[in-house]
Amino acid sequence: MRFDQVYGHDSQIKALCESISLGRVPHAQLFTGPEGVGMLAVAIAFMRAVFCQEPNADKSSCDLKFDRLIHPDLHFVFPVASNAKVKVKPTSDQFLEEWRLFVENNHFGTLFDWYQQLEIENKQGQIGVLESEVITKKLSLTSYEGGWKGVIVWQADKLNLAAANKLLKLVEEPPEKTLLIFISNHEDQILETLRSRCQVVNFSLLTEKALSSALIAYGATNEVAANLSGQANGKLSHALHLLKVDGAPFEDWFVSWVRTAFKAKQNKGSVVELLNWSQQIAGVGRETQKQFLLFSIELFRQALLIQYDLTALTSYKARGDFDISRFSNYVHNGNIHLIISELESAYFHIERNGSAKMIFSDLSLKLTRHIHNPPVLS
Repeated sequence: MRFDQVYGHDSQIKALCESISLGRVPHAQLFTGPEGVGMLAVAIAFMRAVFCQEPNADKSSCDLKFDRLIHPDLHFVFPVASNAKVKVKPTSDQFLEEWRLFVENNHFGTLFDWYQQLEIENKQGQIGVLESEVITKKLSLTSYEGGWKGVIVWQADKLNLAAANKLLKLVEEPPEKTLLIFISNHEDQILETLRSRCQVVNFSLLTEKALSSALIAYGATNEVAANLSGQANGKLSHALHLLKVDGAPFEDWFVSWVRTAFKAKQNKGSVVELLNWSQQIAGVGRETQKQFLLFSIELFRQALLIQYDLTALTSYKARGDFDISRFSNYVHNGNIHLIISELESAYFHIERNGSAKMIFSDLSLKLTRHIHNPPVLS
């Protein structure tokens, strides 16, 4: 990654570049912000800028090594767990091949995307004390190429207590020309004594303009990019997932689902239709199921905005004959929290490999109740 391959975060990139030009690169930094906004991409681009600007560096060779993530003085640490390949005492070094493939194919991937890569979706990855010992040993050695050496700790909130404590001395007294970048979506879960020793760089959600530019660069048309960037909630990872499943008949599924759920309270035959619908959705890929649930959450939220005369804040454009304004009459303060809660719960269980048929059947039956709830009078 290079800075010109990063979307958004202009002020953060400007500050990082200034620290290089002034020769005042903080040795320990914490990049913190929402998931899926590209902090890993910025960290790699920053490391490249620091390493490859060295007077004695062969810039073309340095760039090539960063492109392939094989620079001998750049190290990565990330959450791992035992799997079919590594059964005991897993460490990041044992998964470098998978990591390079993950970053190459998914610069803006999420933690769950990484767990899927390792096939450990049902486990909780962590960064253990053995990792801290390996990091300390690597950074105590002389730089292979005679310049900077560094480590990027991705998802640093997964450092367990022993690992975080063991890194404190390294952060307090780093060897010369050593750069440590910690990346986290949950700053409050990082050991306070470690966090306080880092310069914090805060990242925010991306603008729709930045998301559109990214989607166009990934092959979307201007129209598709404009539509998906409005649905992505500022997260490039979400936008790219939406692009991957663009063309999936989410709107058709949603309209059929909600109409059938609405009828089911008075028509028992519609319950059978709902169960058949659930079985159909259970047959598509898990990633598509997740994106449909996110699509549904967003559509309910936009309908609520219309219900409260905030149409100017909505961005959804129907592809078929779906009239979101008419639909908004059934979305209000008496059911929105219940419906969104059920959709988020379904997403949680799908993400953890629950039975899709059971999850969508249960969700559908609950929707038949919640959609008929009356508004709460204030």
